[in-house]
Amino acid sequence: MDWHALISQHPKDSGLPDRCHRISALTSVLDGTLYNVIRHPFSMEMSDGGEYVPLHKRRPSVKSGLCRTVVDDSVALLFSEGHFPSFRGDEKAVEAIQAFVKASKLNEIMIDVATRGSVGSVAVLFQILKGVPYLKVMPTACLTPEWDPEAPDQLLRVTEKYKVRGRDLRLQGYNIPVDADAEKFWFQRCWDDQDETWFQPIPCSETERLPAVDSERSLTHGLGFLPVVWVKNLPGGDAVDGACTFEAAIDTVIEIDYQLSQAGRALRYAGDPRLMVRDAGGENRPITGGASNAIVLSDPAADAKFLEINGTAAAAVESYVRYLRHLALESIHGSRADPEKMSAAQSGRAIEMLNQGLIWLADRLRISYGEGALMAIARMLCLASSRVKGGLIIGGKAYRDLGADGLSLAWPRWYAPTAEDRRSEATTLGSLVNSGLMSHQTAVSVLAQTYDIEDIDAEMSLIAAEKAKALKQAQAAAATIAATEPLAG
Repeated sequence: MDWHALISQHPKDSGLPDRCHRISALTSVLDGTLYNVIRHPFSMEMSDGGEYVPLHKRRPSVKSGLCRTVVDDSVALLFSEGHFPSFRGDEKAVEAIQAFVKASKLNEIMIDVATRGSVGSVAVLFQILKGVPYLKVMPTACLTPEWDPEAPDQLLRVTEKYKVRGRDLRLQGYNIPVDADAEKFWFQRCWDDQDETWFQPIPCSETERLPAVDSERSLTHGLGFLPVVWVKNLPGGDAVDGACTFEAAIDTVIEIDYQLSQAGRALRYAGDPRLMVRDAGGENRPITGGASNAIVLSDPAADAKFLEINGTAAAAVESYVRYLRHLALESIHGSRADPEKMSAAQSGRAIEMLNQGLIWLADRLRISYGEGALMAIARMLCLASSRVKGGLIIGGKAYRDLGADGLSLAWPRWYAPTAEDRRSEATTLGSLVNSGLMSHQTAVSVLAQTYDIEDIDAEMSLIAAEKAKALKQAQAAAATIAATEPLAG
């Protein structure tokens, strides 16, 4: 079975766009539910009616999860604790953004954003409740963006539309009759630069009915910009979605899962092989188990034997799966490094070279989720601070009129440097500073991520204070020596 055959078994709603079906199917690969549409478990060889169930109609008993592994590895290189970028720009704006990073656990949110977006796209809703900014990650399967024709990179409107049962709407406070609990309704809401508009749910059977605005739930945010960040995962997609991180490897991963499932079945069979008995007076009869349910055949020459399999088959499957895994990782730029073959500690640069493919993948993702999504969120924060009465409350402090001009990101190294790496870097920076080719502040900026220096200006002040103290101590010592020299003479 390949991905095309499997995706055709996933339910498709004709009332929703084709991309909804595709994004939902790719999401099932990410969360490991892609085989749930297959009814028979892998151990079921015969159906209830006694018919043989082909392999492609059985759910694999082994799931390698290789696609999710590559996504997690690449996202960890983007927004884990040691890889989250720092902001540069206006001092007041940077202070507010850093406060928001800590208050909202932004690195955790961005990990969720990049993970969900690996299917092709993801949206982030920027909300302000009682002056406090919040972020909400939204899958895009049921979202439809509308772009400004005069500025194709600007969103005009985002519409959310999907089907929901009456009972679920009634639990949310909608006036839905009890006898309509099983009926499906269209739920819809829309965001633009001024409003968040909710619509009254309408039954799916009433195809020509236009939705009415739900004035009770609709609200006006008045920000003057659309508070939704639409993120395209990788280049190579279309006008709405970017390219999926792992789609190129799905066919190979499906093959790996079925091969490993078959190998497991073969090993279980080897532990309980089929017994065949030739009995002159016996009758042929079907069996369903191992040695406890022997095959009895009528034959004048009576004997018995086990129907065993060759043990080299398992080794052949292992070798084949190893090659498939290598091929799948190569196709989506995953890490092919084998930790068991690393006999000694490696420097940060050596590990980078070992995982070059994964780093190239993460480097491209930095454009979408760093320079794209993260910077867009920072700019929204600055804009909202001047458009919300009283400013924004971040970490218990009010921030007003933040300047977004000049904001930029400073990314840390891919891998933490070893002691030897730090020693070499310190020697190089010291030589550059002493020769006048680099300022002390730039040198501190280079070292900020490695040594977890959050405030470079404060660090420079400490350095200046320590230098002044050392100079004062040296001058005092020199004065003491000068005063005692005549006495010594």
